[in-house]
Amino acid sequence: MSSDKTARQGAYLLAKSHPLAECPLHAAFVAVGGKWKLTILYWLARETHHFSALLRRVAPISHKVLTEQLRELEADGLVERLATAPVPAPVQYRLSDYGRTVLPLVENARIWGQSHLQRVRGADMRRPAANSLSCSEALVTGTSAGSVGTST
Repeated sequence: MSSDKTARQGAYLLAKSHPLAECPLHAAFVAVGGKWKLTILYWLARETHHFSALLRRVAPISHKVLTEQLRELEADGLVERLATAPVPAPVQYRLSDYGRTVLPLVENARIWGQSHLQRVRGADMRRPAANSLSCSEALVTGTSAGSVGTST
């Protein structure tokens, strides 16, 4: 498997001779796995972000790593890059319609992670974090693209 995910969509997919080429779990992990992708998808599910706003939300990610992760998510068709005007205009990122299909996975991973933190850390994690950058708020996921947003 090539590590260059700045190539055109689907260019990095596993060769058919790879032992995990037909494994759906591996395909999912290639698309959304890693340290930052689920967090990026979480914040993009809540709203469209300029690069710098996303960089603050996903802190402490570096500029370089965020750029790489967004390029990979874009190559997989999960994220859309929107140029707002001619260069050097700010760029916005949003989930694509296809990207919205991964939101139940993101929400289930968030819920499981919250339970895991409570189990590992105990009573300290029973109340939501006060940190405004945390991803402790639930995503409302549904079958239609318009039904994703914050819960109340």
